[in-house]
Amino acid sequence: YRYVFGTAGPNTFDCSGFTKYVYKQFGVNLPHSSSAQRSVGKGVSRENLKPGDILCFSGHVGIYIGNNQFIHASNKRDGVKISNLSSYSKPLITARRIF
Repeated sequence: YRYVFGTAGPNTFDCSGFTKYVYKQFGVNLPHSSSAQRSVGKGVSRENLKPGDILCFSGHVGIYIGNNQFIHASNKRDGVKISNLSSYSKPLITARRIF
């Protein structure tokens, strides 16, 4: 899917719009802001990540899918993609568990 700033699916997404859209499918309404999503749910340490946890970076969010990988609406060039958490260019600020 394409990355378009300010959108929340179903055909285009920005990073927080993507997490908002995915969680909406499970009846959870998240704010449409990467910084606001840093305070939802409860904090989780990197060592205790589980699939579905929200990963918060500076100005960016994604969803952990297991095996040190996460899915996110990356940028206009790449769109929605899977990335390796250990080699991602931005440091992890916090992880949040909703369920």
